Amino acid sequence: MADNGDNKIHIIGIGDDGIEGLSSGARTLLSEAELVVGTPPTLALAATPDAEQVVLKGDLDEAVERLSQAQDQRVVVLALGDPLFFGTARFLFDRLGKDRFKVVPHVSTMQLAFARVKESWDEAYLTNLATTPHGKMLDRIRTAQKVGLFTTEEWPPAKVAGELLDKGIDYFSAYVCEDLGSPHERVTQGELSEVVSMSFSPLNVMILIRKPDLPESAVLPQGRRVFGNPDSLFLQAQPTRDLVTPAEIRAIALAEMAITPKAVVWDVGAGSGSVGIEAARMAWQGEVYAIESNAEDYELITENAKRFGVFHLKPIHGIAPEAWNDLPDPTSIFVDGTGRSVVQITRCAFQRLVTGGRIVVNVGSPERLAGVQAALSEVAGDVDVILVNVSKGTSQLDTYRLQAMNPSFLVAATRSE
Repeated sequence: MADNGDNKIHIIGIGDDGIEGLSSGARTLLSEAELVVGTPPTLALAATPDAEQVVLKGDLDEAVERLSQAQDQRVVVLALGDPLFFGTARFLFDRLGKDRFKVVPHVSTMQLAFARVKESWDEAYLTNLATTPHGKMLDRIRTAQKVGLFTTEEWPPAKVAGELLDKGIDYFSAYVCEDLGSPHERVTQGELSEVVSMSFSPLNVMILIRKPDLPESAVLPQGRRVFGNPDSLFLQAQPTRDLVTPAEIRAIALAEMAITPKAVVWDVGAGSGSVGIEAARMAWQGEVYAIESNAEDYELITENAKRFGVFHLKPIHGIAPEAWNDLPDPTSIFVDGTGRSVVQITRCAFQRLVTGGRIVVNVGSPERLAGVQAALSEVAGDVDVILVNVSKGTSQLDTYRLQAMNPSFLVAATRSE
């Protein structure tokens, strides 16, 4: 059936230049509207004295309720820039259905900002700080070449700059683009150390450009690797040191877990958090949960995550399997097999894996190997067993010898259909 546009709610993007920047078609829709919905700034940009106005504030549910009642009215929803680019359109689509709407986009303020600083934005990390978790934002910025941020009153440019500097992310040039498209438009360029003491108009976009010729190692905290970090770099509880999963075993386990950038990872029996922290570096767009029952180790997970610049890892204090009841189903699981209940935990954890998900269990004795292998064979069928036997070189007087570590077994399986 043809769509004639009758009884549609029109979502119109508007810039800081107001009505003058709209197309003739958009201006006509706005002038004929009987109900106009928007935030105070957008309503101020488009004077509509003859229409009923609904002011959008923090809670959009009121607007959804009003729009659902406007069956026979000509309705316009005003949004800043492109309504589909971190705008209100997606929220309204989800609540009322796409068929109720037509979208008339405007140039996004993000697009204008990159044009003003003369940088391409096709590969930039772009996000809205009103909806992006703090930790995930910092992790994404750390390894990005270019960044575009819609700031908020809670997260103005000065606070963003201060947080980045506090985390050792000091290798970006910053631009703050204010009131784009308006007569008061302004673009400020500076170092993060300068931006941290500045104030700006509430309508701004912050752009970060990574400085050229920066060594790749600079995006990691000093002396840190993505994975396989030396055991000594992790804080460990006293006097129970040397219970961290050894670097060599950790590296193989992480490979066997088949972690993707958007993976949901559980580190069960996390201890000091070494596996979870390195998994978080690999799942930089995902979610990582470090589950630990010991209160002292639980506190250390947070401290170690800060040491390694990992901010989206979430420590969970509790006893498995109850501790993971409210967590999202994982795509990758690591289980430390030093406890007596490792077989039961392995069975329960496997049942929560998504289809195609991967579980890896680290055990140190043949007896526990047999139990875990049997449990996974029963529920998964194919099971991979790897014996990790590592020796490290050490100098003794005028000789050089190899010191053997305790052997360890990694038991891995995939959940199939």
